Amino acid sequence: MMRKKILLLALLVIVSFGASAQNVITGAESVSEYLPFLKGKKVAVLTNQTGIIGKTHLVDSLVSLKVNIVAILSPEHGFRGDADAGEHVSSSVDEKTGIPIKSLYDGNTGKPSADLMKQIDVLVFDLQDVGLRYYTYLTTMARMMEACAENNVKMIVLDRPNPLGFYVDGPILDLKYKSAVGWLPIPTVHGMTLGELAGMINGEKWLANGVQCNLTVIKCKNYTHATMYELPVSPSPNLPNMRSIYLYASTCYFEATPVSLGRGTDKPFMVYGHPNMKGYDFKFTPRSIPGAKFPPQLNRECYGVDLSKTPSIEEINKAGINLEYVIDAYNNLNLDDHFFRPFFELLAGRDYIRKMIKEGKSAAEIKAMWADDVVKFKIQRKPYLLYPEK
Repeated sequence: MMRKKILLLALLVIVSFGASAQNVITGAESVSEYLPFLKGKKVAVLTNQTGIIGKTHLVDSLVSLKVNIVAILSPEHGFRGDADAGEHVSSSVDEKTGIPIKSLYDGNTGKPSADLMKQIDVLVFDLQDVGLRYYTYLTTMARMMEACAENNVKMIVLDRPNPLGFYVDGPILDLKYKSAVGWLPIPTVHGMTLGELAGMINGEKWLANGVQCNLTVIKCKNYTHATMYELPVSPSPNLPNMRSIYLYASTCYFEATPVSLGRGTDKPFMVYGHPNMKGYDFKFTPRSIPGAKFPPQLNRECYGVDLSKTPSIEEINKAGINLEYVIDAYNNLNLDDHFFRPFFELLAGRDYIRKMIKEGKSAAEIKAMWADDVVKFKIQRKPYLLYPEK
């Protein structure tokens, strides 16, 4: 008992040191709040490289506290966060702890099997989100809530700040485009933490057949939706810094076009270009690198735009979703419908965005189309907010 108290105290000291830079204490760092839920239970942890307490991984911290972790579940990009987007990741064993790792990206449905769920009493969820509907960690959480509800497993969400928590933008998803990159009827930039969204998923009965999850959210401390939170760890291989995360809301649409957004370079989501784009001096060549083994336009010299230094961070965030980049590339390449892939609507969440781009509408005109969605969602989400908006 004394040894456990000493270990817990040591973790809390690490937490205090690690949180001091931004004064935000994440849910994972409030160990004393969720440790009682885990005592004497068979526990699974859904996490990746972002699940840290100070400088120590959550799994290592819980093992040191004698928590019985029977499985680690890993999301897109894998437990170590180094796999390509959408890449098949095999299940394995964590070399450090010997705990089996069950991949949710091993070719199955993204939802753990009923057999696995029968082996656990509590699921601990700790992933760092980036605040966008098409970032798949949100879908992973919703699928996990569903699995827990169906199998009578308690779920604990260790909340983390949303680096885009200061605004809401984009259309609410039309559920006819529901997919792994758009699972819930929310705007593209939802402005909520995963803990808040988990409460909203339960409250709005968005899970299959209206089931609700036995949910506990361990809140962040010293966080508001106005907090400009900088992530301590890269959330996935192609979001290496805060600029890439801030631009992600605008440049991710290139994933559904032939245009490279810089995967396979040192500036992913911070550049865009194509071998046939005209009138640009800036050029780059995507290569096969870890986290981007087969990037679009591999080994082809692309001409386009460098967003890695300008506009300023303030200008990027003030603009929110900026479709000017996609419109620029569409007009430059003159490919008409060959510019768009069906994946475009899955990212955009609505069919009018492609149509309006083809009609020559401006980014501002398209943005005006979803203004009512933003207002509607801000009202709808209000009961579920766990943190002040200012």
